[in-house]
Amino acid sequence: MNMPIKIRGLRKSFGAQQVLQQLDWEIEAGSIVGLLGRNGAGKSTLIECLLGLRDAQSGSVQLFGEDTLHLSEATKARIGYVPQSSELFQWLTPRQLMDYFRAFYTHWNEAKVNELMQRWELPWTQTIGKLSPGQKQRLSIIRALAHEPDLLVLDEPVSSLDPAGRREFLSELVDGVIDCKTTVVFSTHILSDLERVAMDVAFLKDGKIALQQPLDSLLEATWRVTGAQAQVEALSPRLVLRSQVTRQGETCVLAQFDEAELQQLQASTSVRAERVALEELFIEVTR
Repeated sequence: MNMPIKIRGLRKSFGAQQVLQQLDWEIEAGSIVGLLGRNGAGKSTLIECLLGLRDAQSGSVQLFGEDTLHLSEATKARIGYVPQSSELFQWLTPRQLMDYFRAFYTHWNEAKVNELMQRWELPWTQTIGKLSPGQKQRLSIIRALAHEPDLLVLDEPVSSLDPAGRREFLSELVDGVIDCKTTVVFSTHILSDLERVAMDVAFLKDGKIALQQPLDSLLEATWRVTGAQAQVEALSPRLVLRSQVTRQGETCVLAQFDEAELQQLQASTSVRAERVALEELFIEVTR
């Protein structure tokens, strides 16, 4: 089976501002990947280049083995997309919108559409331009899920939803998408949402994927260790994410350790070891 996403050497700039720099990225089928990065890091640009919505200066992007700029109709039908802000056909009603998009797909789950429209209390006959931002985002999500895509790409999909709406969407994502082995890529700045559903996290920094790992193992293996320079340097982390000297003159490293090293580290009295939460890890990796 062709890999859902394969990117090699992707470069994109806006004038003198280099946004993506020789970016390489691969995502296996069935993965649920949370894309993290600071504001302005280029997450939306990466997603738009990934889907062929924006041209890059160089590099290649393949979806299911096909060039993203020359996708077959069959491959296009395997992809669902929810943009950060969706300017849906403002003059149409949701009913007319769904009827329009249904014509493009050989598979369309009408029962799912009807169930979500009812559960999320969206009006069928109100013009889309008169809906609230949260309602528009819910409608965009339903449209993306209706043809049950093999690859679902979400750019800040819950930015306009309140906490209850985010919980409902994440529940639908788990029950209706992840269980079907759909490959999911979504960017978000709400880390608690990401922790509920993501299998992997990918950090975008300086125009590249700086780190991508399974979320559980990332949090289990990453520790902040502080102590005298010689004692900290005597450790054998498998990956150092950040190293600095504290105001007290101690050496502090954010690093990943294998299981044997972790056992020794936790038993040590010469250094202080602390677990790192995802929020703190995000700040340190993207600094």
